[in-house]
Parts: sequence; structure tokens; C-alpha cells
Amino acid sequence: MKLDNARVYRFRKYIFSWWRTHRRDLPWRHTNDPYKIFVSEVMLQQTQVSRVVPKYREFLNRFPSLAALAQATPAQVLRAWKGMGYNRRALYLQKAAKVIVEEHQGNFPISEQELIVLPGLGKYTARAILVFAYHQEVQLVDTNIRQIITHFFFKDQPQKESAVEEVARQLVPPGKSWEWHQALMDYNAIAMSKFKTQMLKVKKKTIPFRESNRFFRGRIIDRLREGDILESKLIRELEKKYAKPAVFLRSIVESLIRDGLIQRAPRGVLRLPGV
Repeated sequence: MKLDNARVYRFRKYIFSWWRTHRRDLPWRHTNDPYKIFVSEVMLQQTQVSRVVPKYREFLNRFPSLAALAQATPAQVLRAWKGMGYNRRALYLQKAAKVIVEEHQGNFPISEQELIVLPGLGKYTARAILVFAYHQEVQLVDTNIRQIITHFFFKDQPQKESAVEEVARQLVPPGKSWEWHQALMDYNAIAMSKFKTQMLKVKKKTIPFRESNRFFRGRIIDRLREGDILESKLIRELEKKYAKPAVFLRSIVESLIRDGLIQRAPRGVLRLPGV
């Protein structure tokens, strides 16, 4: 979809005019350090900004540099990640830090090709580092920006990724990629909230979070953050507290072991990795 120059100009003017009044002051917007940008982007995946802000500061206080994170044990990283959910992200974050330290001499890559092969990084996160740390003029398309583009340019009709990417590319203002994408993020979070609420009303019913595998994975990791425990004892505790069958709970334990989030030590003791 080719946009005419007048339409691009009007849309940019509209977004920037809105942003002058409504821009948010977020801690990761006060740095160009690619490590800090990386931490913020990983934390912001599927997590509300209000929850990320305090954890971002705590995490950087605990691991102030790429080297500090690379030298930590997985158990230390998982404990620092408490309250964030999606614990696999924490391990990917540390694995990427180790790769950068070991293979790039501690220097953050500055190309999409090098960034995208790091553990846990997808195209969006790689480009977010390029835009927010290095101010490169590339388009970012995540769920938030996709919603804006489909709303304004495709009348809310879902589109192929390539179509959304092409519109996003044409919209990036020369020399203002950093500001543009921050403005879009704020617009989606604030101005698009009413639209997103309407969309949620028509979504199909889903399984309550407390009945999901992710809920029980989180409870097991939270228990191991407190210390090692016999697997049999942990299963009994969870059976009693949540009235779930032991076979189900053991399957959750096995999935966590396969994903490298917990370990089974001798004598049936469960623990966080790298303790």
C-alpha cells in the first residue's frame, strides 16, 4: 500500500501534536545504553508498563551492567525476576548477555543481523534496540503499532505482516525515529484504550488464568525462589492448596525441567538452576 505524501504528513502531524501533551516519562527513555534498553524491552513483553517500572529499576540495581548479568547464576536472575511472570524471558536475557560478553567482547551488536540471532530476541526486540539505543531509522511493528496502523489505514481489518510493515516504513519521519515510535507507543496505551476495550468484549472466552499451566508454573518457581524442596513435598503442598491432581502437577514440574527453569537434584530435590 503506497501512501501519498499528504496523508503521511497529516498522520505524523496528528500523532506528534497529540504526543506533545500526553507523552509519558519512563525511565528507559532517559538512556541510550543498549543493555538498559534491552532489559526494558524484554520486561515490557506481555507486561504492563506500571508493573515494569519498579522491576526495571530493581533489576538494574541488582545487575547494573551486561557483565554483571552474564556473571550471575540463573537462580539469581530468576529470583530478581520475581513478580514479572514469563520466567523464560529472564533466562533468555541472561543467555544473550553471556553471548555478547563471550562472542562480542561485551560490545552490544549494532546490526539487526547480529542482534536477531541472540537468544530470545525476535525482529521487534532487535529493531527496538536499533531505534531506542542507536536512533536508527527502521520501522518497529509490535502488537501496539499494528493496532494503530490497522485502525487508521485498514479500517480495523487484519492485514498480512508485510502490508503493515510497508505502511510503518513509510510513516517513519527522517531523523525522528526515536520520537516517532515513543509517540506511537504512548498513543496506543492512552488514546487507543477505548478501542481496545471494545475489541476485548468480542473476544472468545478463555481459560481463567488460575486454571492455566502458566499459573502453576509460576507458583512452582515462586516456591523454589524461597529455597530447595523435595519434589514429593512440593506436590503435596500444591495438591492441598489448589486441589489439583498429582499427575497434573508432576507434568508441570517436568515441563519446567525441560525448559531449564528448574532442576531435579539427587534424592528428588527440586531447585532453581545454577544454585
